[in-house]
Amino acid sequence: MKAPDLSLLRIIGIAAHVDAGKTTLTERVLYYTGASHKIGEVHDGAAHMDYLAEERAHGITITSAVTKAPWQGHTIQLVDTPGHVDFTIEVERAMRVLDGCVVVLDGVRGVEPQTETVWRQRQKFQLPALFFVNKMDRPGADYGRALDSLRKRLQAEPAPVTLPLADGSGVVHLIERQLLRFGGEQGEQVSVEPCPDALWEQFAEQREALHLAAAEADEALADRVLAGEEPSPEELWRGLRAATLAGRVQPCFGGSALRNLGVQPLLDAVLRLLPSPLDRPPSPALSLAGEPLTVAMEATAPLAALAFKVQLWDGRRHVFARIYRGSLAPGDTVAIPRPNAEPLREHAARVFDVDAGKRSRLDRAYAGQIILLAGLRYASTGDSLCDPEAPLILERIDAREPVLSLAIEPASADSEKKLLEVLDKLEQEDPTLQVLEDDETGQRLLRGMGELHLQMVLERMQREFQLEVRAGRPRVALRETVAAAATGEDHFQRLLELDRGQSEVRARARVGVRPLERRAGIRVLAEPRLLPEGAELTPLQAEAVQQGARDLLGSGPQEGAPLQDLEIRVEEVELFGAASSPEALRAAVSRALRKALQAAGGVLLRPIMRTEVVVPEENLGTVLGDLQARQALILDTEDQGATHVIHCDAALDRLLGYTTELRSLTHGRGQFSMEFDRFDQA
Repeated sequence: MKAPDLSLLRIIGIAAHVDAGKTTLTERVLYYTGASHKIGEVHDGAAHMDYLAEERAHGITITSAVTKAPWQGHTIQLVDTPGHVDFTIEVERAMRVLDGCVVVLDGVRGVEPQTETVWRQRQKFQLPALFFVNKMDRPGADYGRALDSLRKRLQAEPAPVTLPLADGSGVVHLIERQLLRFGGEQGEQVSVEPCPDALWEQFAEQREALHLAAAEADEALADRVLAGEEPSPEELWRGLRAATLAGRVQPCFGGSALRNLGVQPLLDAVLRLLPSPLDRPPSPALSLAGEPLTVAMEATAPLAALAFKVQLWDGRRHVFARIYRGSLAPGDTVAIPRPNAEPLREHAARVFDVDAGKRSRLDRAYAGQIILLAGLRYASTGDSLCDPEAPLILERIDAREPVLSLAIEPASADSEKKLLEVLDKLEQEDPTLQVLEDDETGQRLLRGMGELHLQMVLERMQREFQLEVRAGRPRVALRETVAAAATGEDHFQRLLELDRGQSEVRARARVGVRPLERRAGIRVLAEPRLLPEGAELTPLQAEAVQQGARDLLGSGPQEGAPLQDLEIRVEEVELFGAASSPEALRAAVSRALRKALQAAGGVLLRPIMRTEVVVPEENLGTVLGDLQARQALILDTEDQGATHVIHCDAALDRLLGYTTELRSLTHGRGQFSMEFDRFDQA
């Protein structure tokens, strides 16, 4: 197998808020490109990309799925990502390995909370993006309002390219000046005709917006547009591509995936506007010595790949990876660099191409491709896979801290060993899943991103591993900070009994603490004044001072919760010659810090969720009253005709079980979504 022509490859993701229709859109893409012979509907539990039993049962995407679709001589490698905030790690690690993305909006609701999260993840990796405004067949859908919400809530620069007609009969293409209609049983037949003059004139404002957007990165085109000239379609495509790749503009396409309206023009635009792997800048990396490097996308150089996901497949461990340089064949040895240690070496036993829940063997994979590897026992999410002779470290993938936990135990005592094995496998798959022991109760705690996340894990344990478990009620993860600035001092002194007699260890330290603003994290300043004058710390002593300043970060003074949003300053350290061993210094600093924390007092921080509640107009007052009773901070309400959208901040523990309560208050018509925003007082 020879290396693919990367100019004919597009690796893109489809991302959105839950229920915006991205899996439905993906199913149409697969059908129209010939990658699938039928359209699988989410509501029937038959979507090609939702291959897990839990996804089919609940009608939602839980895990990102990879597939391929041929279109006009190109290959589109497509990643369908979850829309629910509980599974945001799936979006984060998919975005890390994509070259571009399509963000799907609900034409009625516009930008929603998870849309904002997806947009921030896209910005982090500077991915060019297109928007597909979906569900334009629904009552209340408004293309212009959806684009306004992009400008207001995402600070995006949307440029309309296709606009759906009000009667749902087709779309107008503003670049090609065409009216497109979609016929056949599943919208696979596209008829093209010149747009009538009367209809064309109705879109003068949108055409002007498109022309200005295309001129963003093309000075010659800008001069023509400002002079009032009509650019040619090729000029518009060229200018719009340059502006899209630069991140200045996001072209927008309207339609309805469920009604087979407007999908093919979006596919054409993926090829014409989104980048190939060769159009992306070189990937940043570090040498093992910490020196910055760049990795260019080329097939003949030493291997550099990123493991972005671990998944159990038929009960065996597999690793998804994106190759950024070189090639990889079954049996090749890869190095996995580790902090402060020699790189691990493993053999990639088998290499697969992936199509959702199916896989096919490859003789060799090349730079640019997303592949599945079997045989790697130790590679985990975010690890670099390298040629052993040219090791390097690619940019890692960040995982968020879990915010909810529940106690679990096996239904029978003889299943304890199996439970531990299953939990270990699930933790390897999902970086946002943690298993801890409660020091006070001795219970085993399963921690995750929300109620749905933990529910899906428990369902998988039963279905996939035939393991019955008992689970307690969900508990919210807490954090602490300090209430005020304070200092603590400790003079540590001990006599140690040694074979050669007694030996004294001794050190004195003064440590100060003060609260920081929310989201500031932990700041440790360990450059103390040293006594006696002229004293110096050895490297081992300096490291011990640093460690002592961090010893208590996992246990705050009020509830014993992990600390955050505070500054720790080691202000003064007194040395007593040879008696001030690294162990004595660490103990003195740690004990002084404990006294400072106790003097400062603790402040309990709860997970605060940025929440959006959609309710019928007649239920608005009742729902607002209920949210205020839950001590939610109402930020604003948005009138969307027959419904209102409430934006608020609320503590997670006061929203547990809220889905059921909201249905009761609105007779089943209300819905809400939330995403973690910060830890704060509530």
